[in-house]
Amino acid sequence: MPTAAKLVAALWFALVGWLAANAHVPTLGQGASVGLFRELTALLGLVIGWRVMGRLVGQGYAQGVGSGLRTSVTLAFFALLLFSIYLMIKSSFVVNGYDGPMDAVLGAFEIMLEQGRKMLTIGVLGVLILGGMIGGLVAEAAARRWR
Repeated sequence: MPTAAKLVAALWFALVGWLAANAHVPTLGQGASVGLFRELTALLGLVIGWRVMGRLVGQGYAQGVGSGLRTSVTLAFFALLLFSIYLMIKSSFVVNGYDGPMDAVLGAFEIMLEQGRKMLTIGVLGVLILGGMIGGLVAEAAARRWR
């Protein structure tokens, strides 16, 4: 059921996804192809904000802060997973990419761990933590304001 809280949460976490991706871009190095990384992460934030944070509202502001942090962690996990799979598929088309399907799956998780380590910067973590906390409060306020 669409609610104002789900819409607010979706829009807020789309912004958090875009800002976190933007903060992550400098860690990718010179000459890294960014493409639609920011936009796709924002789209992922939109979906996760609607599905995760949107259904957790209505339990109070303290719980809202925790739910916002949970939503930020979910966003970071799925962004890492999806872009790691994309990078794995991209590198599998190289002549000596992977020896087999299991090697490719393990390669995706290796990429995920590597990119996860690169995400451990003040900028990315700050956006995810503060954005998640504020997003939880904003979604909770929207749920109380527009019932």
